[in-house]
Amino acid sequence: MNIRVTPLDTQPVNGAEIEIVERKGLGHPDTICDALAEKLSAELCKFYYEKFGFVLHHNVDKNLLVGGSAIPKFMGGEVTEPIEIFLSGRAIKEYKGVKIPVEELAVESAKKWLKENIHAIDPEKDVRIYTYIRPGSVDLVDIYMRQLKEGVPLSNDTSFGVGYAPFDEVENVVYHIEKKLNSKELKEIHPEIGEDIKVMGVRIGETIKITIACAFVDRYVKDINDYVEKRENVRKIAYDVATKFTNREVQIYVNTGDDVENQNVYITVTGTSAEAGDDGEVGRGNRVNGLITPYRPMSLEAAAGKNPITHVGKLYNITANEIAKAVIENIPEIEEAYCYMVSQIGKPVNEPLAVDVKVRTSEKPESFQSRIDTIVKDCLSEMKNTWKKLVEEEITVY
Repeated sequence: MNIRVTPLDTQPVNGAEIEIVERKGLGHPDTICDALAEKLSAELCKFYYEKFGFVLHHNVDKNLLVGGSAIPKFMGGEVTEPIEIFLSGRAIKEYKGVKIPVEELAVESAKKWLKENIHAIDPEKDVRIYTYIRPGSVDLVDIYMRQLKEGVPLSNDTSFGVGYAPFDEVENVVYHIEKKLNSKELKEIHPEIGEDIKVMGVRIGETIKITIACAFVDRYVKDINDYVEKRENVRKIAYDVATKFTNREVQIYVNTGDDVENQNVYITVTGTSAEAGDDGEVGRGNRVNGLITPYRPMSLEAAAGKNPITHVGKLYNITANEIAKAVIENIPEIEEAYCYMVSQIGKPVNEPLAVDVKVRTSEKPESFQSRIDTIVKDCLSEMKNTWKKLVEEEITVY
């Protein structure tokens, strides 16, 4: 295995003049697509494992959300045309005479996720779900089945993964603001806050400007004055979170597109813009680490819904982040780590063609070679348990 330790000699992102970080929240149409793909993959993993003792081939990562139509208004509007969700991909539907209820699993898992995570939506009335899941191609299924005989998962793609650690101030601020605003605890106190929340962080010099798009649920907002008050409350909550992760000046802006004078503001019936024409697709949202970071290395891979046994587009992005975190946690002399991994189709998934770990340190990078070799090998060995952690939601990819 080719493991290299090389210097990270670019300027630290946290010290550059400008930095941009984004997170699309739980109810964003793109995140919904990712979540439903990942939920279906988890349900397939459980079904396959319980029936056959191993996880069969599947990649259910091609979902599309077509926004509906709605008429929101203070104290409650209505959805006039439902959101349409198309669940698409590849999965084995029959194995050794046993039929797998893929379509039923897809619809049931989607409705369950929507009910549990978008508190103002009615999955039976506000959403229509269609399934277009077909069997996998012969060659990819063959590669997958060969790994059962050989006992080692074989990569079903030639692809790469990237990761880095640790999060810097802006990344922590953006990530934790969305997490707080979309927490179950906060929704119980403030049901007016919908799940479609997008947080954009821009640091200019020593000032962090956070722009939040937050869909409010109309039935919990009395009038325009109540809306303005509740919007200000969101700003205060976000500010309190931000100050836990930075000492820099923080400015928070919420729903900057509002026209309060004409009462044209961001209220929705369901708490997501998907109800009225905003569409979504797998892979257009957050990367595996939960953020969109144009100043950091990123993969364009749509990880959600891919099988967690052999698909390196999923596994390598997760593992690259785990390697970078482990390097930082275990080697105090290293301030920052980036990890790049690449595979070859048909080769053992735990034997990448190359692993490049870039480190920022005042020491010579090569002095950490043996310790990083051990970390990389440990993380690659742990990949065999990644699918279980994904099923149990110990790891998320959105």
